[in-house]
Amino acid sequence: MKPASRLQGRHHPQIWNSAPQLADIPIISTQTLIPAGARAVILAPHPGDEVGACGGLLQLLSNLDQPMLLISVTDGSHGHPSSPLWSDERLRTHRPHPQESVDALHRLGVPTHGLQWVRGGFPEKTLVEHEAQVAAFIGQYLRPGDVVFSTWRKDGDADHETVGRAGALAAENIGAVFNELPVWAWHWPVREQNKIPWHRARKLRLDVWTTARKRHAMHAYASQLNGEPASGISPLVPRVILDRMGMPYEIVFI
Repeated sequence: MKPASRLQGRHHPQIWNSAPQLADIPIISTQTLIPAGARAVILAPHPGDEVGACGGLLQLLSNLDQPMLLISVTDGSHGHPSSPLWSDERLRTHRPHPQESVDALHRLGVPTHGLQWVRGGFPEKTLVEHEAQVAAFIGQYLRPGDVVFSTWRKDGDADHETVGRAGALAAENIGAVFNELPVWAWHWPVREQNKIPWHRARKLRLDVWTTARKRHAMHAYASQLNGEPASGISPLVPRVILDRMGMPYEIVFI
């Protein structure tokens, strides 16, 4: 996810709860997004992005026994610079064995024992410097007919956008379908809503239990939700993100 200090416009009205275009987005079903027999591939730039971007979709796919591949591009190992609580040693202990992500998937009801899960270990916050390598890495695991879901190429976060571009290139090269998921774009000021490609947007409906599990899963990321007031360090994931988890839908750009 993204440090709160980098979330511009977070004190302004947000697109996700204010844009009138939201009511007009066409509904799409899971089966339409991912045809029978196709594999869904989820690209997560950082730990927590798989929940924040599409925690509902992950649940729906799991309920349908749809084949899935989760690609975690980074481990989140640079999420807490200068933090006395999350030292480099503690991060090395937790992040190479992503306990928070494992816990989050369990909270979603997604069994990890049968889930294809690949971890890239790329350095966080500098993915743009390794974009070609990220694209090549992703391409190793794609196959024709896959349906890829990545963070949006214009999401407003450098790592999210890099993974989006890399995923789009890899999908094009292999003959896979490519979809994008806005994450931080929903927290831009409303005046920026004209930058959203509403014509590409589709709405995936979530029932009350799916929504509740998604929110519960996001709370697994304690290292991102709990700041350190004594050190002047704010939570990496601000409250506004958890508020958005209560929306009974997810938006996909197709």
